[in-house]
Amino acid sequence: MNLERVDLNLLIYLDVLLREKNVTRAAEQLGVTQPAMSNILRRLRTLFNDPLLIRSSEGMTPTERALELQPLIREALADLSQILEPRTEFRPYTSARVFRIMTSDYAEATLVPRLVKAMRSEAPNVVLDFLTPSDVSYRDMEQGKVDLAINRFNEIPQSFHQVLVWRDSFSCLLNDKSPSLEQFNLKSYLEAQHIWVSKTGMGVGFGVNPEKSGGLGWIDQALERIGQKRKISIFTRHYQTPGLLAANADLIATLPTRVARLQANNPRVVIKDPPFYIPEFELKMAWGPLLHHHPAHRWLRQLILFVARQMVDEERKEGKPMVSGFPLY
Repeated sequence: MNLERVDLNLLIYLDVLLREKNVTRAAEQLGVTQPAMSNILRRLRTLFNDPLLIRSSEGMTPTERALELQPLIREALADLSQILEPRTEFRPYTSARVFRIMTSDYAEATLVPRLVKAMRSEAPNVVLDFLTPSDVSYRDMEQGKVDLAINRFNEIPQSFHQVLVWRDSFSCLLNDKSPSLEQFNLKSYLEAQHIWVSKTGMGVGFGVNPEKSGGLGWIDQALERIGQKRKISIFTRHYQTPGLLAANADLIATLPTRVARLQANNPRVVIKDPPFYIPEFELKMAWGPLLHHHPAHRWLRQLILFVARQMVDEERKEGKPMVSGFPLY
């Protein structure tokens, strides 16, 4: 194929068509008529010698070739944007830029306070807009409407970038008068009532089914591996809540160690290691290809990782890097 004869604008149209999977919506986004967009789709089919989008009961479905092309085209368009964008240095101290960051409740309780402190020093005029996982979709990030996400991801789009922020283990919160404290072992753990807390991934969440322990997350999956199941009385998506709920003597909250340590000065709460092995989990930062090379965005990512590494180093100096004999980092 002679590249000189190819209209590279077709790549932009294809990117929107594959994202929207709808000719009318794609036409609206690109400011062209529906007949013009239909003609563009015909040209794309000829160019790639593939139907690309096929009508189905669910609308327009991408072909296997289209799914292969999608991340490649997004990366190519991001590289072109970098080439055409004027190269300007980002000056954080004088910038008034708005950064929109999706954070899980876990990240907001642990990482965000230190990030805000660093930001007020490094970039006092920058505005931070923190969004919840329910507020954001991967499409928002692909379009650059949201700068990045800090969360635990089961899966993310192939074209996205991601980096490890830190690893964390799990700890148990108990009331200081809990009967389980007399002999805290697997037996007393299973006899108690429990608080379940989690919010992973993106999009609107739904109610959980207490009977399906395998779908309840790391803790219940770890119990299932040893043939056990805990009795859950409270389901919540907020990591600050267990510190309050655990004030009830009959409840145990098992949650990430960094969140549990926020209750270290609470005289009514005791922190204990779990009486069984729970694999540690990874907190990651992810972002779409559109902003990958932007100087301001690159600075933000570097600051977040610097703050996270600083926190990890401080924990090591305080002798807190090991929990239940397993390394945190």
